[in-house]
Amino acid sequence: MHFLFAWRYFIAKKTTNAINIIAWTSVAAIIIGTTALVLVLSVFNGFEGLVKSLYSSFYTDLKVMPVSGKLMTVSSDQLQKIKAVPGIRNFSLVLEEKAFLQTRTRQFGGEDEERENQKVVQLKGVDKQYRYVTGVAGNLFKGEFVLGDSESPQMIIGAGVERTLDIDADNHLDPLVVYLPRKDGTEQLDPLQSISSSQVTVSGGFMVQQDFDNTFCITNIDFLRNALKLKDDQYSAIEIAVTDPSDADDIQKKIKNVLGDQYAILNKYQQNKSLYAVMNMERWAIYGVLSLILVVAAFTMIGALTMLVLEKQKDISVLHALGANRSFIQKVFLNEGMLLALIGGGIGMLLALIIAVLQINFHLIPLTGGSFLIDYFPVKLRIADFLLVGATVFIIALLASWFPSRKAALQQFSLKSE
Repeated sequence: MHFLFAWRYFIAKKTTNAINIIAWTSVAAIIIGTTALVLVLSVFNGFEGLVKSLYSSFYTDLKVMPVSGKLMTVSSDQLQKIKAVPGIRNFSLVLEEKAFLQTRTRQFGGEDEERENQKVVQLKGVDKQYRYVTGVAGNLFKGEFVLGDSESPQMIIGAGVERTLDIDADNHLDPLVVYLPRKDGTEQLDPLQSISSSQVTVSGGFMVQQDFDNTFCITNIDFLRNALKLKDDQYSAIEIAVTDPSDADDIQKKIKNVLGDQYAILNKYQQNKSLYAVMNMERWAIYGVLSLILVVAAFTMIGALTMLVLEKQKDISVLHALGANRSFIQKVFLNEGMLLALIGGGIGMLLALIIAVLQINFHLIPLTGGSFLIDYFPVKLRIADFLLVGATVFIIALLASWFPSRKAALQQFSLKSE
């Protein structure tokens, strides 16, 4: 009944045309705000999914690390127990250490030209299974995924490292000089003997994400272990790929039971807490800013409903004379506000859905600059975003409708003609 009265008031001709204009202005504002909010959240979802997929190319489903320090000791028996855990597809043994890279002197026309390009990197030594547990091998843009052996080491370098060293990862014949700290205690006797230098050939380059491309180089684990003077059972981490990512948390608990509390087993979220925290903060910041459009729409709605209350004073008195109480009157004008929100929010969501589907299928809006992995704005629709935006529109409309409806309910009723 309340909604019926609200609908009649909405479609009925007003004595003052300004009331219609303000009402449709508030609907238009809600349409714009709703459309913008859904679309921006969907684009953010697209970029978020893209960034997470890039990080997933480098980070594995699970990672075993030492609770403290940089190294951990893992016996062959423990490795067999990990291998026997159901749901594990493969795992790779990893050593990591900061290294200092330097380009060698090259000859041009019989004269030596000093190449003093240098770079501090995170050197990652991996075994043969590494290419099967991460997506790095699939993100090479130059060369091949060849890491050599302990006697003839090779490595692949990030695109940012390649630029800093000013070399061509696909055609660099001279090996790089790699300086690494030794871990056998020689630094206590002679600091000069605590640094080892080796020559490593570049076999290719990878491009995953800027954070990795500017920092990491990957070589074989045997070379790195020998250079660091580590024992055969010492590792920095064990990177694990699971058969079904949805079972990662259960497998994480099983590995914890196998290895005990002296090892930290991290899932993808725990490996990238800062990234997920920043993304979550950005999402709510975007939501808060764009919700201001709906708040502006609420002010126009307040004006439209207030003028409608003044317009319908006689009708309110008639309803009161027919037995309608103040609560009934208030609900009528509350429903009037909800009707405006329903029309505006519904059209806005439908419009956003149409634009998003067109962008997903036809890439109508391009990304300019030419330095991105994709050349269009990525869009990913989520039901949760529609529910969030719908709830936001409802709450703002309810608050905006409350004051005019309350004023209508509290006014003095009179059927006397002026």
